[in-house]
Amino acid sequence: MLLRLFGAQIAPDALPYPSAKIYAPWNLVMESNSCIADGVDCYNVATISICSNATVSQRAYLCTPSHDFRSPNFDLIAAEITIGENAWVATEAFIGPGVTVDHDAVVGARAVVYKNVPPGVVVAGNPARIVSSRS
Repeated sequence: MLLRLFGAQIAPDALPYPSAKIYAPWNLVMESNSCIADGVDCYNVATISICSNATVSQRAYLCTPSHDFRSPNFDLIAAEITIGENAWVATEAFIGPGVTVDHDAVVGARAVVYKNVPPGVVVAGNPARIVSSRS
């Protein structure tokens, strides 16, 4: 069951910390036992979904919009971000537009992610690369 709070869909046992910044609450979905920690910035022009048991750690930046650099007016573009079940986005990581961090994956601290992260892997670095398997 998801509750609506300021337009956001938040499970009763989800934990959005009070210092998290949510640009558009109506574009946020937090499933059961998910967490958005201190200082996380959700720039959610498009939907951001945090699936069950997923954690987004301190000061991570989830950024759904960008600009089309080919356009003379730098038109705004946006794509959804999904953080899968049992995934962890560590401290100060950057997740770009359209990225899915699949179930059981880990994004290392300060990683920069512009491509989907497969299930059950650990990525780190800038740009993020697979460094390990989670198991």
